[in-house]
Amino acid sequence: MKLPRDIAGKPLAEALCRHWLYRKVHQSGSHIILETEYPSHQRIAVPDHDVLRVGTLNSILRAVSVHKGVSREAILETL
Repeated sequence: MKLPRDIAGKPLAEALCRHWLYRKVHQSGSHIILETEYPSHQRIAVPDHDVLRVGTLNSILRAVSVHKGVSREAILETL
């Protein structure tokens, strides 16, 4: 599945919080810091940009999918 080219940072962070058990810890500049405790502790930074670069989006999706044990496509379906 090709990555979408029009995903903004804030909706991505909200979707991760709503569907994947992340919570917003704080915002440092233009980065939203998310954290989860399930299945173990993980912290990720999501840039609060209008459109995320493809490599940045891919990196975030890879980190979440490896940590949660799901495919990138499953995460993209919740966006």
